[in-house]
Amino acid sequence: MTFAAAIIIAALLIGLSKGGIGGSIPGAFVTPLLSQILPTGQAVGIVLPMLMIGDLFALRAYWRRWDIRQIKLLLPMALVGIVMGSLFLIALADNRQDTLLRRIIGVFTLLLVIYKLVSGRLKGLHYQPRRWHAYLAGWASGFGSALANVGGPPFTTYMLLQEQTPETFIGTTTLFFAIVNMAKLPLALLNKNVLNLELIVSTLWILPLIPVSVWLGRRFVKWINPVWFERMMLVVLFIMALYLLFT
Repeated sequence: MTFAAAIIIAALLIGLSKGGIGGSIPGAFVTPLLSQILPTGQAVGIVLPMLMIGDLFALRAYWRRWDIRQIKLLLPMALVGIVMGSLFLIALADNRQDTLLRRIIGVFTLLLVIYKLVSGRLKGLHYQPRRWHAYLAGWASGFGSALANVGGPPFTTYMLLQEQTPETFIGTTTLFFAIVNMAKLPLALLNKNVLNLELIVSTLWILPLIPVSVWLGRRFVKWINPVWFERMMLVVLFIMALYLLFT
């Protein structure tokens, strides 16, 4: 029952995130949550199919509303980061370094909370774009996404500094992470300590909940106060980060 409840919550959070509620924050909560009941490597891996299902419905909603120039700038180094992060994750999972991996995910989660608290100041910065900024953001996003499903902060930081309409921003984010999640799959399949196919099959029953929660996210975003929802999620993420770091 604990596992089933956690998987249901994970699917709901991923769908709500892809549907537009809370940005990347609900999705960032999923891996720390599942790491409480699964080996941490498997907690990272089991989220991947759910993310990919959510990506399909998010792509449909924001089809061709992206900035392909930014995708071309970010993606090459993101692929390098994915390879590095995936190999690091596999090495830790192979050697049963579960405590170390939990600490790493705790650090990433805490950095996400800090980022969200200071990100509002980015728009006021005097910024001159450089190509290497895109390369660094792409690498960091790919690495963080492959290692702990937390590639959002470096990507979002970079994109906030570009001149983008909200629709283009969301569309570019959707396409970028859809490609990133697909690119993570081949390396994740190499090791059952990361992507356990038997475990994945046992959770297939939850996949139909994801498009439903994406739809709910797109509906509820008009009714829920996004500021208070984000603050609530940040408090929970902060507590979860401390738990991962100190237990």
